Amino acid sequence: MADSSPSPACPFEKRFPSQLVRDDAFYMSLAYNQAIDAWRQDEVPIGAIIELNGEILAAAHNTVEGAHDPTAHAEMLALTQAAAKLGNWRLEGATLYVTKEPCPMCSGATLMSRLKRVCYAVPDPKMGCLGGATNLNDLPRVNHHVELTAGGVLEPECRELLQAFFKLKRTAES
Repeated sequence: MADSSPSPACPFEKRFPSQLVRDDAFYMSLAYNQAIDAWRQDEVPIGAIIELNGEILAAAHNTVEGAHDPTAHAEMLALTQAAAKLGNWRLEGATLYVTKEPCPMCSGATLMSRLKRVCYAVPDPKMGCLGGATNLNDLPRVNHHVELTAGGVLEPECRELLQAFFKLKRTAES
């Protein structure tokens, strides 16, 4: 965060989903675990997973503060990892799972990367650009559109994690 005070210890436990059912809840659980890793590094707790045909191509969390990089969002890092793993910037057929709706930068990158689908847990009415504040996916002249699963998948858990982080941050600053 902008201040130098450390975040309180993360009171949330990681999830251990069954490997037998690789559904949206499974992959979002892995993104949730990445968000916990972000918190433990004093980063805004947002995590992302990119999956293609059941294989995890990328797993990332925010590293904005540690990297001193405004583009080091979980989604951007995951997109870069997935493209490197495939050796192709076109991530056709892949799904991004992210604990909070992507911002304008990340939403644009999801369209540019040609992802098949984006599944996010918590809508963001202020900065989200895949249905929250606006929806880049609805622009009629965009040459690629993603399928959206907006909210619902582990939404309460991801929302609670984000809200607790910011509540504790505000308390620590007072």
